Amino acid sequence: MSNHNKMTKSQDELAALFRAELTTGVGRPVKHESAPKHVSGEAVYIDDRLEFPNQLHVYARMSDRAHARIVRIDTAPCYEIPGVAIAITSQDVPGQLDIGPVVAGDPLLADGKVEYVGQPVIAVAADSLETARKAAMAAIIEYEDLEPVLDVEEALRKRHFVLDSHQHKRGDSAAALAAAPRRLQGTLHIGGQEHFYLETQISSVMPTEDGGMIVYCSTQNPTEVQKLVAEVLGVPMNKIVIDMRRMGGGFGGKETQAAGPACLCAVIAHLTGRPTKMRLPRMEDMTMTGKRHPFFVQYDVGYDDDGLLHGIEIELAGNCGYSPDLSGSIVDRAMFHSDNAYYLGDATVIGHRCKTNTASNTAYRGFGGPQGMVAIEEIMDAVARSLGKDPLDVRKRNYYGKDERNVTHYYQTVEHNMLQEMTAELEASAEYARRREEIRTFNARSPVLKKGLALTPVKFGISFTATFLNQAGALIHIYTDGSIHLNHGGTEMGQGLNTKVAQVVAEVFQVDVERIQITATNTDKVPNTSPTAASSGADLNGKAAQNAAETIKKRLVEFAARHFKVTEEDVEFRNGQVRVRDQFLAFEALIQLAYFNQVSLSSTGFYRTPKIFYDREKAAGRPFYYYAYGAACSEVIVDTLTGEYKMLRSDILHDVGASLNPAIDIGQVEGGFVQGMGWLTMEELVWNDQGKLMTNGPASYKIPAVADMPLDLRVKLVENRKNPEDTVFHSKAVGEPPFMLGISVWCAIKDAVASLADYQAQPRIDAPATPERVLWGVQQMKALQQAAAPATATEAEPA
Repeated sequence: MSNHNKMTKSQDELAALFRAELTTGVGRPVKHESAPKHVSGEAVYIDDRLEFPNQLHVYARMSDRAHARIVRIDTAPCYEIPGVAIAITSQDVPGQLDIGPVVAGDPLLADGKVEYVGQPVIAVAADSLETARKAAMAAIIEYEDLEPVLDVEEALRKRHFVLDSHQHKRGDSAAALAAAPRRLQGTLHIGGQEHFYLETQISSVMPTEDGGMIVYCSTQNPTEVQKLVAEVLGVPMNKIVIDMRRMGGGFGGKETQAAGPACLCAVIAHLTGRPTKMRLPRMEDMTMTGKRHPFFVQYDVGYDDDGLLHGIEIELAGNCGYSPDLSGSIVDRAMFHSDNAYYLGDATVIGHRCKTNTASNTAYRGFGGPQGMVAIEEIMDAVARSLGKDPLDVRKRNYYGKDERNVTHYYQTVEHNMLQEMTAELEASAEYARRREEIRTFNARSPVLKKGLALTPVKFGISFTATFLNQAGALIHIYTDGSIHLNHGGTEMGQGLNTKVAQVVAEVFQVDVERIQITATNTDKVPNTSPTAASSGADLNGKAAQNAAETIKKRLVEFAARHFKVTEEDVEFRNGQVRVRDQFLAFEALIQLAYFNQVSLSSTGFYRTPKIFYDREKAAGRPFYYYAYGAACSEVIVDTLTGEYKMLRSDILHDVGASLNPAIDIGQVEGGFVQGMGWLTMEELVWNDQGKLMTNGPASYKIPAVADMPLDLRVKLVENRKNPEDTVFHSKAVGEPPFMLGISVWCAIKDAVASLADYQAQPRIDAPATPERVLWGVQQMKALQQAAAPATATEAEPA
């Protein structure tokens, strides 16, 4: 139907439409805005863009040494290969060489020394990627080897850090430990994780007439790429435009590390005047870029006979790789989440940022929070085993209270805590008690196959720990036909952010979401954006878009009241219609009327998160605006002869506040859970003793596949629970919190293995719990049983 026909509907028809309910606003399961394009293959990613005439392709020659001084570089052989345009070293960068995101430490190309296997040393541009690769490998690079540090424990012993350590302290943990009725110590290694986004790091750059660049970049952080491209070229930021329509996955791996390819392309485009593209092949991507931080954890915990914690000391040593990157904030978040759902008593938590000669580790879904949570969940299991108790009983005994025992070790009050009721609901719906008894019976009768069960909670803080990043902008235009153009500072990486923000705008104007066109994230439309990370994409950008929409709507209401000589209370928007007292107009009719009366139909929007602060000197504050909660109950079966296991069932209950889009939120919960499960069970990173990553492709690095899913997966969102804080339509973030639900699988595997020692000992199974590590845990439990058997027999003889 034409817009003219829409605007000439009868008053009765308009009134009937007005009374109907909007079906695509917030709270509705609207499909992903690019879903048809994803399914059909029509979605355009950077590698799908038509190539420019005369375009160059870049390949970076990587270091094959973990730590060495560069003695000589000779790029002359590169030019002997036809098709080569240029070969550059660090000396050819016209502006600033370092592209460290927060503090210096990341040279665009190695300058005088290399610090990990995979560090870019030279970059060659040619008429094809294969030609560039051949030419780069022809260059002569000579090294003088230096001693590398490849192990996080060695780095910790040597105090070999990229940044200073930090401490949270409440009460006197040493005195509490000394006075506690029971006490235990332990260590744990937690492995890293490859992002394994389907689309590897990629950028395509076109020089502009004024000495600037248009950069098409697969990045979660367009403004940072804009800033760094400007710095390596030595030009102001206003010369650089970043365009980012969609990523083929990010998971944190494109928050800082997308900048390298973009900057290399920009330098080469600047030096040659030709459009330039760089796409990392999978092996180079995995070798060159950082991962989730591996952690080494040491703990000392005091508790009573009920398992209640009296005091605790935790040292978290993050393996940061060779440079700071985002490690400061990542280790901070691991410290913030080392309590997970539990009141720790008197506590000291120390975080170390260890330097090793490996790729600089970076943001990954959860941003350090998962590593802190794994540490405390290991402690909960260990305490329960030492007491012969069900780990769930110990967990619930230590939950934060609602009116007391509700202040964290960094002095934030845990408000609106839902975990006790959520745990009770999941415990009942998953039939935890019945299944626990059935599993004990099964394990007693099954000599080889053992089942395990675990129910673990999640309390995840929402906000950037770097407080200044908690801001966002948006831009809305309404055109005279009533169609709406929306742009915001967030980036779409498949998670459905654009869909949710469009729903927010649709809700404000009370129009169908189909009326709204979202365009690529672009630094010349919305400036100074924060990265799409920390689960804050919808919270921040949704609020900014809501602010812009409300500004325009307020103008429209004021105009309509003035024009029709009614009060503002007489003007109401609903389902694509506008009621002005007793008169009805189509939305587009009001827009045309406003335009003819010279009312502005465009607005920017802005949002900054309130209430949050953190005093680093005092190690105290409110770093998080609110907490998101979740709980998962997982059951596994383990073959004790091989260490192999199978996921049988997982029940999940997750809190998203008043969901903006339940379909997208459930997808995020399912995806986060499976990715977390993969991290803790099968995704193993292995380096050789020269510091080379050996698991550098899908043949050697395994991510979860269909066969690894639980045979029975049940996911439910908490219903009718708005976020008490003033978030966008009282929703909660959903990107990262579900990732930690996967901890339940790791704990269930250990539960199965612990059954071999009648649940009286905690098996030492570091993460990931690969079949090999599970088998070692099995052997450990069997050895304990064998050691205990003769003593039991001897004690029994006199009777």
